[in-house]
Amino acid sequence: MYSPSVGDRLESLDTPSMIVDLDLMEDNIKKLFNTLQATNCNIRPHLKTTKSVVLARKLEDAGAKGCCVAKVSEAEIVAAAGFDDILITCEIIGQPKVKRLVELFKAHKNIRIVVDCEAGATAINDALAQSGVSEPISVLIDLDVGLGRTGIAAGNPALALAKHLATLPHLRLIGVQGYEGHLQHLHDREDRKRQCLHSMKTLVDTAEMLRKAHFNIEVVTTGGTGTAEFCARVPGVTELQPGSFIFMDTDYRNAVGTFYSNSLTLLSTVISKQGDRKVTIDAGLKSLTTDSGLAECKDPRYKHQNLGDEHGSLSWDKGVPNLEVGDRVEMIPSHIDPTINLHDVYYAYRNGIIEEIWPVDTRGRVQ
Repeated sequence: MYSPSVGDRLESLDTPSMIVDLDLMEDNIKKLFNTLQATNCNIRPHLKTTKSVVLARKLEDAGAKGCCVAKVSEAEIVAAAGFDDILITCEIIGQPKVKRLVELFKAHKNIRIVVDCEAGATAINDALAQSGVSEPISVLIDLDVGLGRTGIAAGNPALALAKHLATLPHLRLIGVQGYEGHLQHLHDREDRKRQCLHSMKTLVDTAEMLRKAHFNIEVVTTGGTGTAEFCARVPGVTELQPGSFIFMDTDYRNAVGTFYSNSLTLLSTVISKQGDRKVTIDAGLKSLTTDSGLAECKDPRYKHQNLGDEHGSLSWDKGVPNLEVGDRVEMIPSHIDPTINLHDVYYAYRNGIIEEIWPVDTRGRVQ
């Protein structure tokens, strides 16, 4: 039975396989924490990227304070692995989700959630009351700082929601969240910085307005890989949520440059030759996502096209060395988070030797 092991060489892996260069990944982690810890902001990495308990522990060892997940189902897995300080960054709406949250909170009292409407907050409060749980759950108001995806409007709408939360005994307001996701991949650094600072003004001004109204706002959480360095230097921001920095992808690389390395690639095999300068590889839509464009070959001389569920192609100009059937290539994902969600396992290597094997623990946990 096929069963790769620690100590095997990369050549022994079947393909497609998701591989991680440990030297590059560890350097990415060191760079982020060295850059951001000096700002005195807490770093709460977002595990929607890695979906890995092992990597959550590595980030904790590097200095992370808690972690973020997107969904309740992710929080269930991460909490069961021993992590308690978890922020669920998406709104929890609907009876099935609320019921799961209540059961999770019974066992893990440091779970934090976000709300952006009275109805959602009231449903969670009522479910907690009916469950007999006496402790309140920690809540952050999710603010729309320009993304237009979730979050209540800043200013008076946020104040009205805070006043409503004060009437709900099973919810304890501790802060605000604002995610400027629409800015993460802007290519012009100065434009990205300018717009980010505008979003941060919305966030910290609303936090201060709530404090003046006698609400306890301890946490102001925000930021992604493309903006964290700017957010961290805004007075009033207390916490950052970068995720993709650990592996990167072509979309982030094209936007923010090469300060962080593309440490994760997809190992693929040439399975057919389709002309003098074109081959087919065994990595298609089931291995590499295309929502942020096509993946790229690690060797930029070979141009990638998708050929369907199971296949892709690589072509090259005259004078570039030919690829032959059986050759191996490494592909750099265009969007790391959904690409990882297509795979069960990471093979982490150093100098061509598999050093660690990590399960993608929260793969498919989208509820």
